[in-house]
Amino acid sequence: MVPKSLGYAGIAGIPLQYGLYAAAAGAILYALFGTSRQIATGPSSALAAVAAGAVVAVGASGKEALMMVGAITLVSGLFFLLLAVFRMGWISQFLSKAVIIGFLFGAGLQVAIGELSGITGTESDGSNSWEELGSWISGLGDIDPTTLLVGGVALIVIFGLRFTYPRIPGALVLVVGGLLASALLGLGDEGVALVGDVPSGLPSVVVPDADFIGDNLSDILTAATALLLIGFSQTAGDARSFASKHRYQVDINQESVAQGVANVGSGMVQGIPVSASLSASSLNDETGAKTPMASLTTGAVVVLTLLFLAPVFSDLPKAVLSALIIEAVVMGMMNVAGMRRLFRVKRSDFWIATAALVGVLSAGVLVGVIIGVVLSVGWLVYVSAVPEMPVLGREPGGEAFRSVTRHPEDETYPGLLALRFDGGLFFVDADALEDRLRTLAHDADPEYKVIVLDFEGVNYIDSQGSGTVGEVLSLAGNYGIELRLARVKPQIYDILDRDGVIEGIGKPNVHDTVYEAVEDHIPSPT
Repeated sequence: MVPKSLGYAGIAGIPLQYGLYAAAAGAILYALFGTSRQIATGPSSALAAVAAGAVVAVGASGKEALMMVGAITLVSGLFFLLLAVFRMGWISQFLSKAVIIGFLFGAGLQVAIGELSGITGTESDGSNSWEELGSWISGLGDIDPTTLLVGGVALIVIFGLRFTYPRIPGALVLVVGGLLASALLGLGDEGVALVGDVPSGLPSVVVPDADFIGDNLSDILTAATALLLIGFSQTAGDARSFASKHRYQVDINQESVAQGVANVGSGMVQGIPVSASLSASSLNDETGAKTPMASLTTGAVVVLTLLFLAPVFSDLPKAVLSALIIEAVVMGMMNVAGMRRLFRVKRSDFWIATAALVGVLSAGVLVGVIIGVVLSVGWLVYVSAVPEMPVLGREPGGEAFRSVTRHPEDETYPGLLALRFDGGLFFVDADALEDRLRTLAHDADPEYKVIVLDFEGVNYIDSQGSGTVGEVLSLAGNYGIELRLARVKPQIYDILDRDGVIEGIGKPNVHDTVYEAVEDHIPSPT
């Protein structure tokens, strides 16, 4: 927890001790308010990257950067509490899994690119990640050999341990090794940059300046919303997973309260945002954690570190810290397996994830969040607006009706159309049903005599959807077609009945199965 929290503070661009403040506040406050026995709450690479994006967006540095991070953390905590009060967990669905994978991948790349100069001892800058990468490449002629050696060894050590001995805490080994090397070899005297003063002591409570919040409100709200969406999905999923494994119940609403209080506490000491950490929680679980006492113990140890050991980290080489950060974002945010799965399973999801990734690298984390939400909502609207409406055929010799596209061997009959509507029938997609039937009726040869709408997939209908069914009835009448319904759920039937649609169709034309609806139109076997 300690070395990683130092790295996460480095990602956010604030003094390292504020990562420890957040770690202590998150661990202790979550233990007091949470319902999961194994969850470890603290800073994470993803949340730190979002905070860093906000700092960069407003061009803050020094005390303003601290104030910005503290305000974002505090506001995100308040959002969590509002989420619990109004039971609005569904809001997390506005970022699809594909968008989150792409967004985090892009944010991880952005952070890693920003830390390359720390490995080589050079300078780099730019308004986006592409420019910063180009700046770093152009400055490679000024590499400091000693810094590069330290950074290269640090990368080999931490990635080597990750892949060969994953149970060894690589971050702890790297930080201790870096401190020993700095002391024994005098790396600071050799031109290797050190992280500088890390003071001991406990934090002070600081209320963010109201004028500062007002001047940067849009960036703060955007970042806090991103933290809420990412943090809630992590917390809820991890809490349910451990509860299922150990056969106990968690209260997701109370989990939101716990995360809210933890972030408010961290924000009040200008700490970075916190959430459930899957890796730390898994370690808790593997080492036998049975109660929140594990989290309390972690928080207490971090407090002791702040009181007695914090200055030790002052001599840590920045190249080692950069290696620690790069490993954290590569392993924690760049989900290569997830991207491959999206490409294999659903190509459109892969391209949505890629768009979110490119958006972060091109325009920054905060714009990436907006792009992600727009992509998620836009894709949801698109999918809702164009539901599947397969033409159905009868399984040879049976009574089942299936999509003729997937089962071209199934039987269809002249003058009969069976169509299944897959999706909620409401204002977004209602017109699509009428357009589909109008096209099929116009192109039919011979003309249809009976149309059967299979409503098995319709579990929601609004007034516009009901009105559309009435318009379809009129359309069928204009073409001299009899309209029948099949497999209508009770709640859908009630709405259609109240709207007078059932009366227009005729109750005898509403059937329990598609076969029953078309039976009188199927030729008798000869």
